[in-house]
Amino acid sequence: MTIEQAFERHHDQLMAVPGVTGLGIGERGGRPVIVVMVVRLTADVTARLPRVLEGHPVVVEESGEIVAF
Repeated sequence: MTIEQAFERHHDQLMAVPGVTGLGIGERGGRPVIVVMVVRLTADVTARLPRVLEGHPVVVEESGEIVAF
């Protein structure tokens, strides 16, 4: 399964986790990753998120509150 397919398959599940503000596909160390942005990076929120999805690494980043203009 490609990272894009894994992203689409798990998008709604990840966005339903309290504190998650956004998702994306990025790169770390030359390798594609699924990026999960959260309001605050806490032990509680990271415990609710997977480290790997369908064989693709998940990176959690603190983004703060995201507001659309």
